[in-house]
Amino acid sequence: MDKENIGRRGFLQAAMGTAAFTMLKPQLVRGAEANSAVRVGLLGCGGRGTTHTETILKNTDARIVALADMFQDRLDKAKQHVDQMSAAKGHAGVEQTFVGPNAYKEILDSKEVDAVVIATPPYFHVEHLAAAVAAGKHVYCEKPVAIDVPGAKRVLEIGKQAQGKVSLDVGFQIRMAPPFVELLKRIHAGALGDIVSGEAFYYCPRIDFSFPDAPEPVRRLRNWLQDRVLSGDIIVEQNIHVIDICNWVLQGHAEKAIGRYGRKGRDFPGDTCASHFDVLFQYPNDVHVSFSSAQFGKVQFDANERFLGTLGSSQSPYSGPLGIWGEQQWSWGGSEKTAGEGQFSASGSFSDNLAQADSEKQKAFISSITSGNLHNQAALGVESALTAMLGRQAAYTGREVTWDELLASNEHWDAGIDLNKMV
Repeated sequence: MDKENIGRRGFLQAAMGTAAFTMLKPQLVRGAEANSAVRVGLLGCGGRGTTHTETILKNTDARIVALADMFQDRLDKAKQHVDQMSAAKGHAGVEQTFVGPNAYKEILDSKEVDAVVIATPPYFHVEHLAAAVAAGKHVYCEKPVAIDVPGAKRVLEIGKQAQGKVSLDVGFQIRMAPPFVELLKRIHAGALGDIVSGEAFYYCPRIDFSFPDAPEPVRRLRNWLQDRVLSGDIIVEQNIHVIDICNWVLQGHAEKAIGRYGRKGRDFPGDTCASHFDVLFQYPNDVHVSFSSAQFGKVQFDANERFLGTLGSSQSPYSGPLGIWGEQQWSWGGSEKTAGEGQFSASGSFSDNLAQADSEKQKAFISSITSGNLHNQAALGVESALTAMLGRQAAYTGREVTWDELLASNEHWDAGIDLNKMV
């Protein structure tokens, strides 16, 4: 890719070619005839990873056959939960478990695993994604796909290696939530007219520390959400969801950004992440989107995107009225009745407008394998990760940063952790 192509709205096409949008037929589903039960392994047995196993078991015919994690206690807890759910469906449950720094290699080497869900700390996503594709596994990788620009560029290459061989999905499940799908269909059909500006925000309380007295680097790994390098900071790790929706609405990425960030309210020992970000993104056609986020204290959870156009405006909260107001007024039936407390879920499991997001996403992933209509969302994952990094860099430096300037960055984020020394 040259800088000219990667900097335009045709990012996805430039990154992956037209094949990124083509459904291709595989020969077999990893050692079994197509349409047989997909055997899934989970890499990373924390709250979000366990939620994925629940969703897969409840909504598909796939089976969870293997688990892998750095820590034995988390592995044991996940196995107990998955075994109970599997038994309720008449499945045998988890057949293999792997623990420690080489657990990801061992689960990917298993001939009993067809597909793997990667729910490890974001810092490790590139390494784990590369290993999964190299092993010929279908892979569902949680967002963000990378936490720095060199990592994002590597994911594009991994996506090319996966093309036509395995499904590669990225965890932007909101793009599968029926209310959002219908809203975006209407927006892209012109319901807002020419979009002039927008705003997006993502507010939630601070997620508490665990194992505060654990030795380093165990404490950092256990509390990766409070570690700037392991997580990518809150704008890349968590806020990326609303940034991804902005990209979806505007059918491209921001061209430049300017912003600020701070740590007030979150300056605890060992916690290196920001407490808040405020960024102004400029998208093509001079569309400005103001973005703000917070993750500290007892802030009430709330996330939303609003867009204003020449024919009307839209909003798409996680909970509450979702729709379009103006000449083509429309609202998602029932959303006006669900604006409750908007409680934050540490596992990433939500109700209301996102109630079907996870289930639809996981059904689509498993179906892509059994049907042979392979997905390749590498470039999509990279585009949204880079857009979040653009906002992060603008806020960190306190000056305007362009897309091309960001792409020129060779800064590699190094956590300084040698997992092999933790054996």
